[in-house]
Amino acid sequence: MPQNKIEIRPLKRTELAEFWQLAFSNPNAEWTKWNGPYFHDQLPSRKAFLTTVGPNEWLNNPYRWVIIFNHQIVGALSAYFDDGQIKRWLEVGITIYTSALWGNHIGTTALKLWLSHLFNDVTDLPHIGFTTWSGNKRMMALGEHIGMKLEGRIRQVRYWQGHYYDSVKYGILRDEWLLTTYAH
Repeated sequence: MPQNKIEIRPLKRTELAEFWQLAFSNPNAEWTKWNGPYFHDQLPSRKAFLTTVGPNEWLNNPYRWVIIFNHQIVGALSAYFDDGQIKRWLEVGITIYTSALWGNHIGTTALKLWLSHLFNDVTDLPHIGFTTWSGNKRMMALGEHIGMKLEGRIRQVRYWQGHYYDSVKYGILRDEWLLTTYAH
């Protein structure tokens, strides 16, 4: 049986339309119910993505890459500075857009590759983390599975569908990451 190949890389200009179709064409896609749904973010239109958002925010951006599974784009990775222009607090995000692929450990492999890439090639910061909400059990399990620590929980501050959820923060130190088997 052939092995499933997972890799991460920058988005190519020729893939902008394909990526928009996968990621943003359906405002009711399952992933939108788990990726900070309480923010009520608007997805970019095709025109906006192809002319402005994609070229300006996705191309040649070391903080936004795509996840490739068996030679197809299936998701995205991001990194951003939680402290704005100070640039000492790096947070990451991950989305697998096709819910039928969830549970296949694509996100696990991709996030390991992303953290290694960020620590080894992009930043010399001592810490990388992510923020999610207590309703997103998969994301919390992903962080714990790859060795990240629960570093903070702000109780009942995320309101979604009539219920309050906790905001939760996970992180890992460079020194801890280098001790994992995933770091190289």
